[in-house]
Amino acid sequence: MARSVLIQLARDSIQEVIEAKRTIDRETLLSQHPLLEYSVATTVNLYLDGKLRGSSSSESPQRSLLEDIVYNAKVAAFQSEFGTVSTAEYLACEVEVILHTEDEDMSEKDPSILKSSPYKLGNLLE
Repeated sequence: MARSVLIQLARDSIQEVIEAKRTIDRETLLSQHPLLEYSVATTVNLYLDGKLRGSSSSESPQRSLLEDIVYNAKVAAFQSEFGTVSTAEYLACEVEVILHTEDEDMSEKDPSILKSSPYKLGNLLE
């Protein structure tokens, strides 16, 4: 099953930091998905083994949807009160994106890239 654009954007944002290179083509995304230009407040949550591992939220729509997800994903993974997410943790994290609209909050959650935690895989990831 393909990931939604919003979930993929959150994952790509974290991956940019892990790989230390810019990979998100903002122009192409905006041309293919014009709704990403609208200002929408978001929350990005990361879960490891069902427990919150990172979180970042916007209180009000300050940036475009695209930039808000990029910002919140990076903060959730690398600057939240939970500390920096390691690469192994990222691969095992579920990612949730919540859009805070005037009418309602809409949420979408993506399972981990790895089906089981790297801590359970032992030396395979070392």
